[in-house]
Amino acid sequence: MTSPTRIPFPVVDEVSRHCLQEEEPETVHIEVHLPGPLDEPRFRKAFTEALHRHPRILMREAQGPWYRRRYEWELTGEPDTEAITFTPADPRALQEARTRSLTEAPPLSMSPPIRLEAVDFARAAGSRAAGAARVGDGGPPCSSEAESLGEAPRTAGLRNAPPPAPTPSTTQGTVLVLTINHTALDGPACLRILATAAELYSGSDNSPTAPPTRTPRAPQEAPGIPTSWSPPARVAQGTPEPSPGNGVLVTELPLPHRPKGSPYTANDQLMVTTALTIAHWNREHGIRPRRPLRITMPVDDRPRDTTMPIGNGTRLVEVPFLPTELHVTDMPALLRRTAERTRALKSLPRPQLGHGATLLTAPWAPVAVRAALTRTLRRAAAPWTSTTLLSNIGRIPYPLDFGAEAGRAHAVWFSAPARMPRGLTVTTASTAGRLHLALRWSRALLSHGDGAHLRDLFEHYLHTTVVTP
Repeated sequence: MTSPTRIPFPVVDEVSRHCLQEEEPETVHIEVHLPGPLDEPRFRKAFTEALHRHPRILMREAQGPWYRRRYEWELTGEPDTEAITFTPADPRALQEARTRSLTEAPPLSMSPPIRLEAVDFARAAGSRAAGAARVGDGGPPCSSEAESLGEAPRTAGLRNAPPPAPTPSTTQGTVLVLTINHTALDGPACLRILATAAELYSGSDNSPTAPPTRTPRAPQEAPGIPTSWSPPARVAQGTPEPSPGNGVLVTELPLPHRPKGSPYTANDQLMVTTALTIAHWNREHGIRPRRPLRITMPVDDRPRDTTMPIGNGTRLVEVPFLPTELHVTDMPALLRRTAERTRALKSLPRPQLGHGATLLTAPWAPVAVRAALTRTLRRAAAPWTSTTLLSNIGRIPYPLDFGAEAGRAHAVWFSAPARMPRGLTVTTASTAGRLHLALRWSRALLSHGDGAHLRDLFEHYLHTTVVTP
C-alpha cells in the first residue's frame, strides 16, 4: 500500500499550530444565504466532488514523535468524515450553527478540516435571519433595524445618521454555515471550493469575475508612515462576559459611494472607517489617544480560478494611524494618505508573517522546542500586536449560483478569529450590491451590547467617508 503524500506545514500553519488555545478556537466562519432550497443528496455529491477537484483540502495532521523537526499534512485522497450536515428545521438552528462555528473547530486529525451545516433559512431563523445577529450566547437573532439586548444607546450625533438600510428577508431558502480550522486554510480558499461545488451542483458557470485592473507599481515608500517601535493602542474594554470564547455580529449596509477617478479604493474607506470607529469607542471609554492605531490588513495575491492554491495564502501588513490623524478636519486628505500607505505596504515584498516567523519555523530544533519558544515570544510581543484586524474580502468574485431552485447567493459573511490581545476583528465582503459586515470579538474584552454599539459607530463613520471630490 502506497504511503500518503506528506507536505511540511507552511509558516502560517505552523505558527498557528504552536499557539492553539481551547478557549478561543482559531476558526473562520463563513455564512452564505441562498433564496431557495437545496436538494440534499445532489448537494452532498457536488460538494464531495469539489473536495476531490481541490485535493489539497483533503488533508489531516500527520502523527509523529515529539522530536520530529516539522509538522506535516498528510493528503488523504478521500474524506475521513462527512463534512456536511443538514440541520433539522428549528427556530434556533441557524443561531446554534453560528455558535458552533465560533466555538468548535474541525479537528486537524480528520480530513477535511472544515465543516458545512446547511440550515433551512425560513424555519431556522424566521423572517429576520438575514439581518444582524447576536451570536455566542444562544440568544435570539435580531435584525439590523432592531436593538440588541444590552445595546449601548446611540449618541446624539449618531441619531442624525441615516438609519440602517432594511435587510433582505425571505420565507424560504437555505443558509450554508461553513467552519474552517484556520490552522489549515483561510476563507478565500474555502470559498473557492464552494464555488466549484455550486458549478457541479447547478451546471452553471461559476467562474470568477475578472479582478479590477490597476496599474502595477514598483515597491515604494509612502511618506509619513509612523514607525512600529512603540506599542499600538488597544481597543478599550467594554463589558466583558464571564464565559470564554468569541461573539460575532453580522449586518448588511449600503456600499459606500466612491466618486469615479478617486485616488482611494473602497478598501481605504473601510480602513479609515475602522480606525475612526475604534478611536471613537476608546474616547467614549476614557482612553486618551496617545498611541497610534495599527490595523492588520491581509493581502491575497492568489488567482481566484480553479488553479488557486488551497491553504493559508494571505500575507499580513499593518497600516498605522497617528492619534492626530483621527481628529478629522479633511476627510479627502485622510483617504488619500491612507491610500498611499496601503499601496506602499502592499507593494513591498515580505514573508507572510514577517522574517521572525520564518526563522522560528525553520527546522533547527524539534517542533516541541520551537512551539514552546514561539508561545513565549508571542506572549512577550503581545503589547506590540496590532490594534485590530480588518479583512476586506471585497466583491465576492463568484456567482455562487446553485441553479433555478436554490438560486444565487444574495449575502455572504466572513468572520475571522478575535483572540486577545486584539480582541476585535472586522471582516467585510460585498454581494449583490450590498456590504456585509461581521464584527467578531473576544468575550474577555466585549459583550453583545458592545458589539451592537460598535456596529452603529462603524455605520456612522462609513457614511462620513462618502465625500465629493
